[in-house]
Amino acid sequence: MAPRNKPIPLADALASYLKRSGFSKRLQQAEVVEAWPDLVGPQIAAVTAPESVTPDGVLRVRVATAAWATELSLMTPRILARINAGRTGRVKEIRWVPAPLDRPRP
Repeated sequence: MAPRNKPIPLADALASYLKRSGFSKRLQQAEVVEAWPDLVGPQIAAVTAPESVTPDGVLRVRVATAAWATELSLMTPRILARINAGRTGRVKEIRWVPAPLDRPRP
């Protein structure tokens, strides 16, 4: 009869499963959308709305104006560095898309 494994905490089992399945990387990529205001600051967050991250690491972000999209494209290397700090699920590219933000007006 094979020896029994010791029970492990559910959180550890879940973390192990997420890592083996590749979901851990995707979750870290998706966290970028939720954490966007903290990652880029209030000025950039006010004129942008992150939409999604593809499995290959492309972040799609709506931008209020074409002028802001141009400005942000010049800042992309610094923004990527801040986004990717401490993450294994990396964002490799940001697509800045001029489009309405669809936010309620105060």
